[in-house]
Amino acid sequence: MRADIAIVGGGVVGLSLAYGLRRLGRAVLVLDGGDGDFRASRGNFGLIWVQGKGVGAPHYARWTRRAAAMAPDFAAELAEATGIDLALRQPGGFDYFTDEAALAAQVTAMEGLRAELGGDYPFEVVGPNALRREMPEIGPKVVGAILGHEDGHMNPLRLLRALAQGVRHGGGRVETGVRVTSIAPLAGGGFALALADGREAAAEKVVLAAGLGAAELGPQLGFKAQVRPQRGQVLITERLAPFITRPSATIRQVDEGGVQIGASHEEVGLDDRETVAATAALARHAVEVFPLLARARLVRSWGALRILTPDGLPIYHRSETHPGAYLVTCHSGITLAAVHARLLPLWIEGAEGAPDLEEFSERRFAIQTAA
Repeated sequence: MRADIAIVGGGVVGLSLAYGLRRLGRAVLVLDGGDGDFRASRGNFGLIWVQGKGVGAPHYARWTRRAAAMAPDFAAELAEATGIDLALRQPGGFDYFTDEAALAAQVTAMEGLRAELGGDYPFEVVGPNALRREMPEIGPKVVGAILGHEDGHMNPLRLLRALAQGVRHGGGRVETGVRVTSIAPLAGGGFALALADGREAAAEKVVLAAGLGAAELGPQLGFKAQVRPQRGQVLITERLAPFITRPSATIRQVDEGGVQIGASHEEVGLDDRETVAATAALARHAVEVFPLLARARLVRSWGALRILTPDGLPIYHRSETHPGAYLVTCHSGITLAAVHARLLPLWIEGAEGAPDLEEFSERRFAIQTAA
């Protein structure tokens, strides 16, 4: 197998990159693992989420907002190319609070970010009475919410399917059920990728977008690849008549009618199992916000592992020891899908219009440690 660019990892991040590189006319090969691997793209919450992201890191807020602004056009393009409706809706999103002090603290943090961004950061505080006028099912324990006007959600599994289909229809190759065991430079330039099944692949450039797998493969290409897992558990109810007008980071009504409830933040290593304690806590919060959910039947639940870096921000890094190798990782692949497809390929190719991503490089961790 030979390609211009090999992408290790076929989740939303890797496929978004592959889709964008195909649009630039590059021959791409995506090497994706098996169903038994830890797969954040199949267990995430499906949000296009801006509010709160970038507190203390305004460059991340700008990157996230850029992605959210590009999402509608990107979704329309994918729908036209593949016939798959991503069910993208961006009506704004609520962050619900049952504690007034916590609400005030978050408002203060977001006002600080708004100031860092020059005053351009659209959000507002919505009181309980206004919330109930919009959604009568809001519970009495809710003291208010923050409305982020750029937030929304989509069907993440449809996005994953549309990206894979778009890559293949564009002439790219997506190999599933394969594990890359090593990556090494070739004497004449480019890279050789050894697969666990004995096959080999070769490419001029290689992008490591393997999520938690980057920790093993990254050092072979000169990356520190400081990634770690964090478990999130999610519940979904039976289909219900529409009653939630906007998504939140913990409760959203999906396009098919079910209510998705999440997500925990658990430091448990490589363990994606569900626990009664976490799912019970999620259910309690959901019932506090929407008491009618106490009568809803749960039909599914799952656990999945986020991919986090030391500061929680994405890593976009060119290898300094292996020219032509790139590390791309983040825990917001749905939110950032549009910029990963439209702008990261320009950065990888060194093309006109490429974004300056130096603040997202691995070098920042050495600076933070020194400071």
